[in-house]
Amino acid sequence: MAEAMRQTVATMLKGIERYNPDNLPTLQRYVETQSRENAYDLEANLAVLKLYQFDPQTYNVEITSQILLKALTNFPHTDFVLCKCLLNEKRLMESPVDHIMYLADVLERCDFETFWNRVHSMPELCSRIVGFHDSIRKFVCHVVGITFQTVEKSVLAQLLGGVDGKPFIALRVVLAKLRALVPHATVRHWVNKYGWREESNNLVFIANQDENIKTKNITEKIDFESSAAIMAALR
Repeated sequence: MAEAMRQTVATMLKGIERYNPDNLPTLQRYVETQSRENAYDLEANLAVLKLYQFDPQTYNVEITSQILLKALTNFPHTDFVLCKCLLNEKRLMESPVDHIMYLADVLERCDFETFWNRVHSMPELCSRIVGFHDSIRKFVCHVVGITFQTVEKSVLAQLLGGVDGKPFIALRVVLAKLRALVPHATVRHWVNKYGWREESNNLVFIANQDENIKTKNITEKIDFESSAAIMAALR
């Protein structure tokens, strides 16, 4: 259904039709379809937020929240910043948008423990976004892949959101009531997905980061006129 709507919406986004308020109901349904079917269309979502700017009375906080959460799933790209710029300060301070702003802030700082603690303590916030957790884990793996050479399996599990069945201690009691624990095999799934290797000493080998260092030659070109001015100044 998402793919079929994508073609319809693509026509709506051409030229002046992009700002036709009559298209808003269809675009809002498309946002909900993206959430249900784990699809994503940044241009359509930006068009929705722009129409809210033109007519504040049509503003829908639920749709806006879904758009922002979908943008989070595309980290480290700048989609979230583009969406945020189309909201005024008042909207950014309203709930649940303010909670999503906080999530974006800690995610950008790669404070994954704080991020998952907040997500798990508010399961209803992201419940409508199918594939949200795994999309964030892809970003986590991206960061791990360029940061670590080896990492303890337990640490990797926490970075991925406590997927080894041992949630963060501060929320252990709460989480036991909020959600079923994810099997330890989930960690192995992500290890295999990114070509990492489990070691016998409970470590996961990520990569030899020394091999990833690339030298860059910087060439500066100074024309004769610039050189003459410099020499003259030194006299």
